[in-house]
Amino acid sequence: MPELPEVETIANGVNARVQEHRIVSVWTSGKPQTFKSPESEIAEALTGATIDSVRRVGKTIVMTVTPGGPSFPASSDRVGLVPGAATSSRKPAPPAIPTEFLIHLGMTGRLLVSQPEVPPPPHTHAVLTLDDGREIRFVDPRRFGRLSIHHAQSPQPVTDNLQPGTSYTGPGREPLTISLEDFVTLFKGRKTPIKAALLNQSLLHGVGNIYADEALFRAGIRPRRQAARVTRAELTRLRAALQAVLRRAIKLGGSSVSDYVDAEGMRGYFQIEHKVYGRRGEPCLTCGTPIQKIALAGRGTHFCPTCQK
Repeated sequence: MPELPEVETIANGVNARVQEHRIVSVWTSGKPQTFKSPESEIAEALTGATIDSVRRVGKTIVMTVTPGGPSFPASSDRVGLVPGAATSSRKPAPPAIPTEFLIHLGMTGRLLVSQPEVPPPPHTHAVLTLDDGREIRFVDPRRFGRLSIHHAQSPQPVTDNLQPGTSYTGPGREPLTISLEDFVTLFKGRKTPIKAALLNQSLLHGVGNIYADEALFRAGIRPRRQAARVTRAELTRLRAALQAVLRRAIKLGGSSVSDYVDAEGMRGYFQIEHKVYGRRGEPCLTCGTPIQKIALAGRGTHFCPTCQK
């Protein structure tokens, strides 16, 4: 499953290619499981909309769009009036509230920006055609990904200092920006293994199997250690290691160990820097002890029995 660095890489790549373009049509496949929102709602929300940004929240790609259609009355209603003439009783329409298209890649999902002449890959489940003819394609062979619409709500009148709507924030805390105090607090009193706690998306969203293993190795912490028993000093090292691993992986375009490719179909390179993940039986690069693999929290977990305590 694509994790934080892979999703960040895809989101950044798509954003650079499609920002400020308009979606002129939407096609969906009608396949079950893929669509968390009704396909008609997705098509209605996106058709004619302009793409404001594409970003990552946890493991979800969030495409923010401004719906199509004018937000204000015609200029003749507002300017060029003859002095003394009756003004229009029409009030300016409120600014359009942005809509968010949520794309969760699941196990095998891909989000590609393609020229129309490039044949769509098998298992393409959504195509957004842009105003320049290019297509944003969601491809997902196993159909564990999810597409949905998040309608921002505007509970208060809009003022100069208040933006309408509430953006999707994801289920947990952002690992790249969380403070040390908040990070330490997440694990206080938790009896689950520290690896399982790292994978808990309601605590830290975006961290997955690869980067949990790599961060725990760099911090020198065994994955089976009870989270509540990990000391503050160790958690300080873990936070630093996790953030360093995630940033390095983003720089290298993520880890391509299965189906992952970026917005142009290119593979990432961080897998060549893995210290433990996928290296079962191979010598630890620090001490030479064979890397072990165990099952933990339903996931294959790699660690060095000498370097990690």
